[in-house]
Amino acid sequence: MPTLEPVIGLEIHIQLKTKSKMFCGCATHDSAVAPNTNICPICLGHPGTLPVPNEQAVRSAILIGLALNCEIASHSKFDRKNYFYPDLPKGYQISQFDLPVAAHGHLTVSVPGPGGRTSVRIDITRAHLEEDAAKNLHHAETGKTYVDYNRGGTPLVEIVTEPDFTSPAQAKAFLQELRLIARYLNISDADMEKGHLRCDANISMRQRDAAGAIVGPRFHPKTEIKNLNSFKHVERALEYEIQRQTKLWESDAPPAESTTRGWDDVKQKTVEQRTKEGSADYRYFPEPDIPPLELTALAEELRSQIPELPAARRARFIDEYGLRPEDAAQICEDKALSEFTEQAFSELHAWLKALPELDDVQDEIMDKEKTRIAKLFAGWLLSKLGGLLADRGMAYKIMMPGKAGSGYAGKITPENFAEFITLIATGKLSSKSGLAVLGKMLDDGDDPSHIMEDLKLGKMEDAGALADIIDRLLANHPEEVARYQAGKTELLQLFIGLVLKETEGTADPKLTANILKVKLES
Repeated sequence: MPTLEPVIGLEIHIQLKTKSKMFCGCATHDSAVAPNTNICPICLGHPGTLPVPNEQAVRSAILIGLALNCEIASHSKFDRKNYFYPDLPKGYQISQFDLPVAAHGHLTVSVPGPGGRTSVRIDITRAHLEEDAAKNLHHAETGKTYVDYNRGGTPLVEIVTEPDFTSPAQAKAFLQELRLIARYLNISDADMEKGHLRCDANISMRQRDAAGAIVGPRFHPKTEIKNLNSFKHVERALEYEIQRQTKLWESDAPPAESTTRGWDDVKQKTVEQRTKEGSADYRYFPEPDIPPLELTALAEELRSQIPELPAARRARFIDEYGLRPEDAAQICEDKALSEFTEQAFSELHAWLKALPELDDVQDEIMDKEKTRIAKLFAGWLLSKLGGLLADRGMAYKIMMPGKAGSGYAGKITPENFAEFITLIATGKLSSKSGLAVLGKMLDDGDDPSHIMEDLKLGKMEDAGALADIIDRLLANHPEEVARYQAGKTELLQLFIGLVLKETEGTADPKLTANILKVKLES
């Protein structure tokens, strides 16, 4: 009995972070700009105007192409994509057809699943430049549609994948990784909720026999799902469409033609919109007002400017710093936070190498110490500091570390955070006191050693003073002392806890235990 499998491909539009539009000098808009403010005769398509390509947009398209392992075209051109709709005042969109900036690439993503994470390679068909359309605003009360041309002409790069996805989870993981790459390249903020990253998903089904061979045609008529403005919407829409198309196949009535459907998040279903157009319907022809682009020299220049990308950084943080994969992934979700981590670990490793007790030790001992430090670091950065930020209604601020007068997460610098982890790791600062110190660091920006001194939160190292406290506590608990001396030695933990409570966590637990044993057993 043949089994059905989904065949999914994505078409993704990334709004590029440029100051001006794709073919004119109008500013790219934000949500605070009044409608139809950032417009000019060029982006409104007035007769006699001439478009001029935005160089920064071309550079951004090449960068994303290189990051996706694409071949960069030596010769590229723009084309007119003809269709009539109110959001295109010219009656056509300037896009690219047969000679895109980049093609034939791939991206490998890690996909979570019931049996753990698996790596999936997705081939990239093309990445090309085009201008965005205007925004239609539908007024429910009047039934009228208004058009805001501010967005019209904003530069986009469209990325088209091969139909290599076989599950909604794979599509979601790919989009999340692509968003992160765009942010690392600093070509887009890539926020789906703000429309910086928009996705249309194409899905069909096909049959495979028991041996895994495809039964019948490799591809069947596909359904394009639009209006997907979040990762959850992509996943849910694809899950719904798989169920809908599976029922059609099981009733011997599979989709007979390609259609376009919209995602209705309220009803949690896709809704048919129209029959899907083919490329012939758009009557592409070369844009006569823009000369072809020669990209070889520019591609070679930009190839050396590609920064370390998220996957490589995650792998390096695991290998070099000893971070757990899940911690490295969470840190690298934010480029600035990963750079903060980089600087802090540089300080920490310098401290680790300087420890006299680790001179000439075996490699496995050094590795264990590195793993311990990495676990401490991630726990305090992601859990403890994250909790303090949440309590204050704050988030990790994107303030690039290393610049004069700047820090990260409020006023905490990488150097101060590394010093803080050192104090925790060496036992000079307890976990309980550490939270108080970290809170003061977050609020005031002072270094942890000064805060410890001001708040008297350092470890109590005066054995005489500690012995006096222990004498007083033992005198106040004669029954427990008698029970210990009668053989209930597990009561030692009770006494240690009483001492730590009395000293507000500043007493050294090992020193406390040694003094207690001497006094209880003498």
